[in-house]
Amino acid sequence: MTNSIAEIEFANVILIAGSNTTETHPIIGSLVKRARKRGAYLIVIDPRKTDIARLAHLHLQLRVGTDAALVNGMMAHIIAAGLANTEFIAGKTEGFDAFKEGLAGWSVERAAEISRVPAASIRAAAEAYAQGSASTILYTMGITQHICGVNNVRTMANLALLCGQIGRPSTGVNPLRGQNNVQGACDMGALPNVFTAYQKVDDPDARAKFETAWGVEKLPAKPGLAMTEAFDRFGKEIKAFICFGENPAVSEPDVGHARAAMAKLDFMVVLDLFKTETAEFADVILPCSTFAEIDGTYTSSERKVLRGRKAVEAPGESQPVWWIMSELARRLGYELNCHSPEQIWDQEISELSPSLKGIKYAGLEHGGLQWPKPRLDHPGTPYLHVGGAFTRGKGAFAVIDHVEPAESPDDQYPLWLTTGRRLQQYHTSTMTRRAKGLSDLLPSDSLEISAADAAALGVADGEEVTVRSRRGELKVKAGVTDRVPPGTVFMSFHFWEANANVLTNAALDPIAKIPEYKACAVRVSKD
Repeated sequence: MTNSIAEIEFANVILIAGSNTTETHPIIGSLVKRARKRGAYLIVIDPRKTDIARLAHLHLQLRVGTDAALVNGMMAHIIAAGLANTEFIAGKTEGFDAFKEGLAGWSVERAAEISRVPAASIRAAAEAYAQGSASTILYTMGITQHICGVNNVRTMANLALLCGQIGRPSTGVNPLRGQNNVQGACDMGALPNVFTAYQKVDDPDARAKFETAWGVEKLPAKPGLAMTEAFDRFGKEIKAFICFGENPAVSEPDVGHARAAMAKLDFMVVLDLFKTETAEFADVILPCSTFAEIDGTYTSSERKVLRGRKAVEAPGESQPVWWIMSELARRLGYELNCHSPEQIWDQEISELSPSLKGIKYAGLEHGGLQWPKPRLDHPGTPYLHVGGAFTRGKGAFAVIDHVEPAESPDDQYPLWLTTGRRLQQYHTSTMTRRAKGLSDLLPSDSLEISAADAAALGVADGEEVTVRSRRGELKVKAGVTDRVPPGTVFMSFHFWEANANVLTNAALDPIAKIPEYKACAVRVSKD
């Protein structure tokens, strides 16, 4: 996030794209509701009529996978109507002329034709966002989980730059992170192409620094594999796999392929709280401690590093993941010298990470601190790019075109399937389905289907149907609703017995390697 969560309440225009905010980020959703009560104008871009979309002044109910086309149409109108922030563009950005030329082929009418959003709604959204005194963009995986996810995000950045809606309070481009501490995991280098704080592994200076600190020579200069890529190499180049904090036997796209890949491994270790679906494939299961049983840090969506404090003793033989990894390394012949979360943070993470250098473990005792915080006397950074001072110098426009999803409906598979989450369960339900209260609220999933599509198929609400894609099939109850438009159906992946990822496509964004969870073709039948 370029900005802080608390600032959302004070935005006067909020553009939410690909985010079911009130269900997947309820606390942030409450701030959006407060902002709306204060008079903020709310725009939601989503194929589904979610609860937050029902609250919107404008719901742009686009065709699945057409976000970049829609926003390109908005930006073409902003330029044509003279609403671009020309002063900000001239002083704080670069590449605008090429960007403007690239938009020459775009119009509101073309965007409306591709996205199926009325042209008048596109114009109204563009004008509201451009003319807001403090307009903020919130987005989540409805934007990123496409083969053009990086392009979608850059389109959102283009919109913010075009209108100068960045570098000030209650503005910016703000991804709402999808899992607890996923921001912190990325900051710690849990990505295949970076060390901590996004220092690139193909940067020789970064490698030299870590080689010295770790007492090793010739760290790999080539980025590693993203998870979905790695599955294709299981049983080939990759013979063994350690999995922790993840349940890929439920969460991977085309999950049947992922399960078959794990079965080909010579050796697999799972670290988890419970015996998950993934643990069924493990040769060894190592029990690890929960959040309530460990000390450490978390980093929230707004880049705020926070203390986590041990509340209860861990049961049985369970241990913190850092301790397990340290012991594994020691027994494999390398001493990590990890002795406590405080020592790990202060002697490794803070020392080796420029944007975190000013954050010390003891300094988190009385509240969180937001990076970048390069020095101890630096106060931290509530919002980035103050006054248009970008880390790279100037904000860069990018020419982005519309890209269709990797798979589109046809005569054999005539419906779009898009996926997401439900309020009452979480992710692969490793923990939430063990909570009776939550399972009572939502014991199973349903396939959201429009009344028109249900009538054409002769399907009644609550009736069991079969959903098929080119990768698999499943049975689930139909939920006839107005939340999805004709031609589109929706499911979650919370329930292993009716898991949308049996159907989803593992096609990847070529840059970020994110799978296209949000768009594939299916057919629905009563058999």
